[in-house]
Amino acid sequence: MRSVSLIFKALGDPTRREILRVLRERDLTPSELLERIHVTQPTLSHHLDILKRADLVEGTRKGQHILYTLNMGVFEMALEYLRTLTVQGDKNDR
Repeated sequence: MRSVSLIFKALGDPTRREILRVLRERDLTPSELLERIHVTQPTLSHHLDILKRADLVEGTRKGQHILYTLNMGVFEMALEYLRTLTVQGDKNDR
């Protein structure tokens, strides 16, 4: 499991959040992502690399293409982390 810091750093960029929003609809290749997100190919590769290092997306080779998909387990882990902060905050407020 990747560090929570990498996850939140990856989520801090609006372009990366847009990539995740588009991938929420369906799995896509980089070419399909470029059609939906108007950045250059090198910029997309950079953002996908950061998202992959944070384990937020996974790339699977399908023939000559790579298909990117969301890793929902990491999102669930990040939400659970945020819930623990909220619960701890509630306990401290009493």
